[in-house]
Amino acid sequence: MGNKDFYLVLCAVLVIILTGCIVLLVKSYKKLVNRNETLRESFENLVRLNDRLRMDRHDYLNHLQVIYGLMELKEYDEMDSYLKKVYRELLKTGKAIKTSKPAINALLAAKSAEAEEKKIEFLIEVKSDLKELHIEDWELCKVLSNLIDNGIRALEESDVKEKKLGVNITETPHHYLFEVEDNGDMIPEKDRENIFVKGFSTKKDEGHGMGLSIVKEILNANRGNISLRSNEKETVFTVTFEKGV
Repeated sequence: MGNKDFYLVLCAVLVIILTGCIVLLVKSYKKLVNRNETLRESFENLVRLNDRLRMDRHDYLNHLQVIYGLMELKEYDEMDSYLKKVYRELLKTGKAIKTSKPAINALLAAKSAEAEEKKIEFLIEVKSDLKELHIEDWELCKVLSNLIDNGIRALEESDVKEKKLGVNITETPHHYLFEVEDNGDMIPEKDRENIFVKGFSTKKDEGHGMGLSIVKEILNANRGNISLRSNEKETVFTVTFEKGV
């Protein structure tokens, strides 16, 4: 091999190496952009949650004064009704702050408020503090946010009268489980295999399709799994992470 051929090969190798480096830099940049966007959203959610908690604390005295006044007047039925309303409001915030991850707590509180504005009953059940879950908080927020948003959109497009959206967070001896369920329209069976494919959507099912490819990518990168169950009564997305991985 002559010097000319050697330099040509060397240049080709350098071009390949530089191209690879550029591709990696672009991927890293996109990941940083997504991370920063999610972190910004998480910060805003935390601020809103903090404001909500401060407002709740400020209202405690007012509520106690009203209850005491009703008790003094012996308006026990009215007092009972008032207490139930106050309890329901406090329960909404309390159920959203049970994990050890502030970003997740803030996300659930923010989505609860959003669902309430859209006349959707938002049910939260938390039975795990998620202390040993090995996934970045911002990535888990992205997963849950997309699934919850899809559920909200599906219910907005549905004709069901009592719209309900639920988030269940629990664990078993070997797994962490996240369930996001809604009682909107059933996802057609023919669409279920493609629903996590990037770019896939149908006009009717657009709500469920948006963002699910992102969810799948994040779960694949963190050894998580997702499954779908859908019938005429409910649609449930279940995310699982194996413990100790």
